[in-house]
This record gives sequence, structure tokens and C-alpha cells, in this order.
Amino acid sequence: MSHNPESAPSPRFALPGHCVIALSGRDAVAFAQAQLMNDVDATPVGRWQWSGWLTPKGRVIALFALVRVAEDAVWLIVADVDPDALATRLQRFVLRRQLQVEVRRDLHVTGQFAAPEHASGASFAGDVLHGIELDVSGFGIRRTLRIAREDAPQDVQAEMQWLSSDLRLGFPRLPASQAEQWTPQMLSLERLHAYSVKKGCYPGQEIVARTHFLGQVKRGLTLYEAPQAPEPGANVDVGAASLGQIVCVAPNGTHWVALAVMPSDPPEAVIATNGIPLKERALLAGLAR
Repeated sequence: MSHNPESAPSPRFALPGHCVIALSGRDAVAFAQAQLMNDVDATPVGRWQWSGWLTPKGRVIALFALVRVAEDAVWLIVADVDPDALATRLQRFVLRRQLQVEVRRDLHVTGQFAAPEHASGASFAGDVLHGIELDVSGFGIRRTLRIAREDAPQDVQAEMQWLSSDLRLGFPRLPASQAEQWTPQMLSLERLHAYSVKKGCYPGQEIVARTHFLGQVKRGLTLYEAPQAPEPGANVDVGAASLGQIVCVAPNGTHWVALAVMPSDPPEAVIATNGIPLKERALLAGLAR
């Protein structure tokens, strides 16, 4: 499997599994700060971060890019979840705060395997009227995410390549069966700077902070390559023992890649899932924001 950069930029293509949930209004940022797992207050207008929403037991409901588009507005760029269901769940916690939680169906999320024209790192480019672009590149993989009213053609092969690159860069794409199963540490989200252990309370914060400060992180993500598709939720067998679990999978050329939650120091032995041999590969760096 090659990890070389793409030889030529591709055209933009639709990412139909992605959508935008907008939080807007006087209390939008305060609400996001109280509910989401990263430090929204520390992200000024014009920048973005990885973040997520947790259950009270510290399990990840959804992961997303959080974009601070205005002093009183943030966009959540979510994938792999029902946006209406997620927005409805968030709405239950608004109570008397002054904000709107809205699925922005007028906005389309598209991708391109090319360096951004203007965005760089955690700084986005553009504006809410004309569209914004995010730099979601990582080591050896140049990528641009664009959110705008204009859509792009569907390209299933490019969409699958995008999914595969997410996994290779250590961004877990959680199918419904894997939502609310894992803590941020189990998903190695410290690699992406996607959660905070220093800001005030948020759902699951006590579990996240205790795990961090007591040094109880004993499992994290491992990237594997397989000759056929593993099944999310399937056990990963190391020798005769089942020591981990497949979280998400994606096609990658003639092979498949999979992220699995595994012990930090597994024993040396043959690794497989449901009889499918797995070869460990290094996670690519560079996606931290």
C-alpha cells in the first residue's frame, strides 16, 4: 500500500454523508462550551477545531469539525450520523438559552484532494455567505473540505478514498453501531487535540479527566490493513485471545483499512478478525488542529 501524496489534484466531489448543524444566537457559544468536549471559548472567530459530544458516561455520540464562523455562531460539520436526530438531542438541552439549533440543508459539504487555496491549519478561509474552506490535510495527503451553497458531482470512488484517508490519518468514522461505545481516549482523540481536560464541566467530563489524570489510558486506536472487509464491532484476536474490537473500515485500493481499539501493548502474535488476517500499519500524523 502506498502512502505517497496524490499525483494530481482531483476535482471537487460531494460528501453526501456530511452535513452542517448550525448553532446560532446570543448563547450559542456558551451552549457549545457547556455541551461539547473541546474548549470552544479558546477558538476565536476564523478558526476551527475537532470536537464531539459525549454521553454522561464519557462515550462518544458524534465527532465533528467545529467551525467558529461568528461571535455568536458555530457550525458543526458532522458525518455518519442522522443530523435531524442529533439536532433534536442537542435541542433538548437548550432550555432557556437564546439560540437556534438548525440542520443547514442549504449548505453542501464537498471534498477535494488538493491543498486549500487560502485556508491553512486551524484557520479557515471564506465566509458564511460565499462558503468556507478547511484545511484537512495530513502527512502525505492534501485535502480541502468546502462548505457552501454550491454542491459538487458525486464520485463514489473519491468518497471512499476520502473515508480511507480519514482512517489512515486517525480520524475514526463511527457507524451507528459504534456510537456511544468508546471514550475519547480509547479513540486516541488526543492525537487530534479533540477534547479538553482543563475547561469547565461538560457531559462526560469527569470520566475524561479522571482517565487522563490518573493515567488509566490502557487502550487506543490501531490501524490495520486487511485483504477483505472486516466488520465493525467484530473482535480482534491476538493469538488465541480476543483483545480488541474493530471500530470502522474503508476500502483502500485492493485492500481494506480498519481502525480498532486495542491494548496499548498487545502481545506478539498472529492478529486476525473473524479469520481475516490483519497487518498493523502506522497512523499518519498531521490532522491535529
